[in-house]
Amino acid sequence: MKQKGTREASHAYSWYDGDPDALSSQLDGFLNDVPDSINGSGLPIPGAKVVIAPHAGYSYSGPCAAWAYKALDLSKAKRVFVLGPSHTYYLRGCALTKFAKYETPLGELTVDEDVIQELRGTGKFQDIPNRGDVDEHSLEMHLPYLYKRIAQTFASEAEYPTIVPILVGDNKGPEEKEFGKLLVPYMKDPENAFVVSSDFCHWGLRFSYTAYAPDGQVEQLQHLRRSTPKPTGPPIHETIKQVDQLAMDAVASGDHDKFVDNLSHTKNTVCGRHPIGVVMAALEELAKEKPEEEGKYRFKFVQYQRSSLVEDVSDSSVSYASAYAII
Repeated sequence: MKQKGTREASHAYSWYDGDPDALSSQLDGFLNDVPDSINGSGLPIPGAKVVIAPHAGYSYSGPCAAWAYKALDLSKAKRVFVLGPSHTYYLRGCALTKFAKYETPLGELTVDEDVIQELRGTGKFQDIPNRGDVDEHSLEMHLPYLYKRIAQTFASEAEYPTIVPILVGDNKGPEEKEFGKLLVPYMKDPENAFVVSSDFCHWGLRFSYTAYAPDGQVEQLQHLRRSTPKPTGPPIHETIKQVDQLAMDAVASGDHDKFVDNLSHTKNTVCGRHPIGVVMAALEELAKEKPEEEGKYRFKFVQYQRSSLVEDVSDSSVSYASAYAII
């Protein structure tokens, strides 16, 4: 099946500025606010070809996402895989776009038809319904940032990398590992980069997640009800930070099973848990093949922010985190 049509930038003018000049200036501002070095390395970090970044509206998560995108090494990239969760329809397994191009206010990005067809040829992937693709924000929110960084990296549009958009559905741990293995050959290719789309804890009654550790012990989480008085112990936002830190520690461990077990225990509402899980599984396979290469194949978190600091059960917040992995 040949890729057809251009996916419109459906969230422009709502989740982010649709005016090209205003959007470009905003992204420049976010990127300029990030230090010029992280963990003792200048940015972009050489070999940092895999990142995790959030996908909320830019007024909320744009500053956090800038840390991942400024670290991202696109210097050798010929294509960028973008993996995100499905918010608009229920999906088991993984699915591929049917579009040939993705529109952004800054310019169009071309889908890598050859790679899409290779993946489709495995028989393991579904197709994303066009309506679900257009409605989904988890992939789109990364494309203006990606276009900006591509334009900063390459002098000519003829050199711009293609993209490989993939939605990752509600898979169990073993299924994530199978999809991770499918991506290993692409991850070995030095001309490929990967963007993983995920927010972290969604806390509040509207998210059906109100975990609280009254004694500061996340091993003993309670769940607050609408009628629960304002806690007199540690503020709720401290529990949210603790729960997120456990999830980030599990991701940074490089052990896929630890991440799955952590979420099973805390029930943390990490919406991109499955894209993270698939990419972690691929990185873990690479690490097994090259155990002598220390410092590679594991995520390092460089930024953590929240949309607000929750004090009361009537409040809500979404957490954002940025990380990179060297391959």
